[in-house]
Amino acid sequence: MTTAVHLVSLGCSRNDVDSEELAARLDAEGFYLVDDPDQAEVIMVNTCGFIEQAKKDSIDTLLDAADLKSSGQARAVVAVGCMAERYGNELAQALPEADAVLGFDSYPQIAAKLRTILAGGQVASHEPRDRRKLLPLMPAARQAAAHDETMPLVVPGHAALDFGTAVADDRADLRPLLGPPVLRRRLNGGPFAPLKIASGCDRRCAFCAIPSFRGSFLSRPIDEIIAEAHWLVGEGVKEIMLVSENSSSYGKDLGTPRALPELLEQLTQVNGLEWIRVSYLQPAEITPPMLQAIASLPQVVPYFDLSFQHASGPLLRRMRRFGDAEQFLDLISQVRALAPQAGIRSNFIVGFPGETEDDLQTLVDFVTEARLDIAGVFSYSAEEGTEGANLPGQLAVEEINERREMVGALIDEICNQRAAERVGEHVQVLVEANDEGEVIGRAAHQGPEVDGTTSLVGLEQAEVGALVEALVIDTEGIDLIAEVPGTPMAGLSKADLRGGK
Repeated sequence: MTTAVHLVSLGCSRNDVDSEELAARLDAEGFYLVDDPDQAEVIMVNTCGFIEQAKKDSIDTLLDAADLKSSGQARAVVAVGCMAERYGNELAQALPEADAVLGFDSYPQIAAKLRTILAGGQVASHEPRDRRKLLPLMPAARQAAAHDETMPLVVPGHAALDFGTAVADDRADLRPLLGPPVLRRRLNGGPFAPLKIASGCDRRCAFCAIPSFRGSFLSRPIDEIIAEAHWLVGEGVKEIMLVSENSSSYGKDLGTPRALPELLEQLTQVNGLEWIRVSYLQPAEITPPMLQAIASLPQVVPYFDLSFQHASGPLLRRMRRFGDAEQFLDLISQVRALAPQAGIRSNFIVGFPGETEDDLQTLVDFVTEARLDIAGVFSYSAEEGTEGANLPGQLAVEEINERREMVGALIDEICNQRAAERVGEHVQVLVEANDEGEVIGRAAHQGPEVDGTTSLVGLEQAEVGALVEALVIDTEGIDLIAEVPGTPMAGLSKADLRGGK
């Protein structure tokens, strides 16, 4: 008898990859996933533990699942993911509604642990530890340590499945045609998928707790990534986004100086892969070969996800980061010189301890001059275990939120202007939806889910996953409106289009 599981994935695209690993593990051992939580016997929440709002969302989702358990057929609520890894038994004590709080080390035994819970047994909650200490300090020694069979290291998104023992012969459809097995089951259809190239981070930013629960930086070997890309294409994927905590560090533990450009070059040889996107680049680590590869390789879209976080040099040093407004503007100029139509996005934190009015003005001036395509701005929250939580100069929450609203409004205005500047550009659009005659997709400079969309007017039908050439004729905020040459509506004015003609 099989057991239905409803899996909720919160947080970033890296977490989405981890959820698909969990789905594959469950699927391989007789469980099956359902979209409707009311039909599930187990509700599993892959939590996010990054900042206060993300943690609140995770707890609210677990409490909602517990309500379903009390009123429906669900028999167990289980927390996994970053918040579960970060807080473990502390979270279990604070949230008795959850039947188990399981960390990353439990992923290989996730099916067995669910069976124990469903049988009325108890599963010990995770005991947190600093995962940075699980790998050698020297990057060159990490690959051997991570693959030591006597002391296997569990790193979500890096696992391979032994199909000879773990999967029955009638599940041969899970095997990829090329390369080693892929421990992954897609949870969302569509032409886009994230692909994890590394986990962990060696940086010690004063505001960030991620390295403590995600561990030191560890790259996946290129052949594993290429094999997974082949598998994803076989699943109907046209675009992959390379994800990690820090993609610009890729390969520093592999002994390959040009690892990221080499990976991109090999990915361009994967038949059927139309777009390759890179995310989470640290400005201080970007090299000329990286810039050149992203700007010029075929299939690699000119998209630069640059983690600036602020623009004031003194405040960035306080954050344990590098750079300043002048250096960041120079980097942006280099990007636009190589690829004038490139998309550039970033994130910023306001209200970090000691942020002065001058620091804030430096950020405002930078945002105004940089003219990014998209940016997020977050209120600083003092995360326990971070250096920033103990720094003097902590600002009041009300002041931090006022600064965030001011900078956020400016960013919205500038990003809308930046989109409007694209009117008249020829763009290639990846079709993602066909909804009642409205064809919607993304242009190359638009990352998935948060960077806006492009509506193709006059095109009543298009296959999801198709790449369509179009001309930008109008905008709505950061969203583009583009016409396809040769369609009945091509050549109509903006006024005509807005009038519904």
